[in-house]
Amino acid sequence: MISIRVEYGSAKMAEEERIANAEKLKEKANTHFKEKDYENAIKYYTEALELNSSNAIYYSNRSLAYLRTECYGYALADATRALEIDKNYIKGYYRRATSNMALGKFKAALKDYETVVRVRPNDKDAKMKYQECNKIVKQKAFERAIASDELKRSVVDSLDIENMTIEDEYTGPKLEDGKVTVKFMKDLMQWFKDQKKLHRKCAYQILIQVKDILSKLPSLVEICLKETEKITICGDTHGQYYDLLNIFELNGLPSETNPYLFNGDFVDRGSFSVEVILTLFGFKLLFPDHFHLLRGNHETDNMNQMYGFEGEVKAKYTAQMFQLFSEVFQWLPLAQCINSKVLVMHGGLFSEDGVTLDDLRKIDRNRQPPDSGLCFLLWHKNGRSISKRGVSCQFGPDVTEHFLKQNKLQYIVRSHEVKAEGYEVTHSGKCITVFSAPNYCDQMGNKGAYIHLRGSDLKPEFHQFTAVPHPNVKPMAYANSLLQLGMM
Repeated sequence: MISIRVEYGSAKMAEEERIANAEKLKEKANTHFKEKDYENAIKYYTEALELNSSNAIYYSNRSLAYLRTECYGYALADATRALEIDKNYIKGYYRRATSNMALGKFKAALKDYETVVRVRPNDKDAKMKYQECNKIVKQKAFERAIASDELKRSVVDSLDIENMTIEDEYTGPKLEDGKVTVKFMKDLMQWFKDQKKLHRKCAYQILIQVKDILSKLPSLVEICLKETEKITICGDTHGQYYDLLNIFELNGLPSETNPYLFNGDFVDRGSFSVEVILTLFGFKLLFPDHFHLLRGNHETDNMNQMYGFEGEVKAKYTAQMFQLFSEVFQWLPLAQCINSKVLVMHGGLFSEDGVTLDDLRKIDRNRQPPDSGLCFLLWHKNGRSISKRGVSCQFGPDVTEHFLKQNKLQYIVRSHEVKAEGYEVTHSGKCITVFSAPNYCDQMGNKGAYIHLRGSDLKPEFHQFTAVPHPNVKPMAYANSLLQLGMM
């Protein structure tokens, strides 16, 4: 009997020590979180959960850290697990609602906000989020109700550009005989740098012309670099206009002898997205065969509604102009193949095996992304698992190896994810990530990077850079108020 009591006492002490150690790890994680070191916060929350996997708070805290690093799939899973442990844990509903909002799952988010408001009727923050989410759900329902199978009339058809006047007091850059020139682009970049707005007529002219060019391109663009030629590949720029100017300062302006490829996510989050995209579109018009743009997951309506681009265009121009941007985005190519050896796309590989380059060529891209198919190119362990971004899947080195072998490719280049060094090489050098928005959202502290590829050997050369100062306009200034309200 004494032996049993001793064993029980020892086991209880061990249990108490395990729980105490888990709490210490949680506190360590909390400290990292407050310092915005989210990766280490996630690391220590995970270690706490390894010691005590039945603590809803640990899951909820890690969920918030995942939200801050845009790992929405993981955040959603953690919030759901917290609620499985404790269905009365209100923060779990907040976290899950925020994750679903970030993923565009507005009905699911609304259900959780309803729960919070019911339990906490005097919580003003919860009530505001519920009302905003409810408004989005109703708006989406209205849009579906009025949608028609008929071809939508283009915004272009309702514009009378010829009779659109440029007022005498406007002293900014103008297209020369309706055309973009090198001088126009240099003047435009300086105009934007001085925080001035391009005249709406010029903006419309650029959009209409670039839509015409993009609509004639294939979904998979194929280019060939000669031995002596090089191309610069950039990742996400996310409305960080002053960092875009810095890329051109460091690497030279685009030209026929200095070609560029920007790999999606030009807009949203950063509050100079209009300036970024009009500059990129201007260079596309100036050098159509030497300046390349691919579509990212943020060149889509759902993302633009949540993360600021729609609000920014409406603030600087009109709702009609945003509709035209939306039309143009749908014509952006989805992938690019260089010398039949390197494939570039924004998100990553696919949820099934057997996808060929010919399948990419056949994609009908003039639409908003569906839940499968082309979304894997935009969104993004061995084998496959649910993506930490919550859309599409993650893919491991075996998936990459199989895809490359089947399509006779050397490696793939993707973007879509913040990397501390601005780039990352994985899968034995066969999967490269490049991200070109340094100190992302003014808080991540990451470097930016771009890649040089030369036709002679296609060996990637990485160039890193740090963030430069920008005017005092915070990221997410135009984002949906739900995101601006912050996350409990």
